[in-house]
Amino acid sequence: MAVAPTRAEALSLFRSFLRTARQFSDYNIREYTRRRTVDAFRENRVLGDAVAAAAAFADGKKQLEVAKRQAVVYSLYATKAKSIMEMKLQ
Repeated sequence: MAVAPTRAEALSLFRSFLRTARQFSDYNIREYTRRRTVDAFRENRVLGDAVAAAAAFADGKKQLEVAKRQAVVYSLYATKAKSIMEMKLQ
C-alpha cells in the first residue's frame, strides 16, 4: 500500500520545481515551467486518496528530474540576447 507524501515533502518538491524553473535562461520556458508547476500542485492539492497522492508525488519527482536535465541542456545552448521582458529600459 502506498503512503501519501507529507506536507513537508510536497512543499520541498514544489520549491525544487521553482528553483529549477529559475535556472532556465529563456524567459518563456522559465515562466512556462513556473506556471505549470503552480497549476499542477493546485490541481493535485485535492487528492484525498493516499494511492493517488503517492502516484502524483512519484510522477512529480520524475518530472523534476526531467526539468533539471532540460535546464542543463538549455544552459549549454543559451543565446546571449535577452528577452524583451528582461531588458532594462533606459
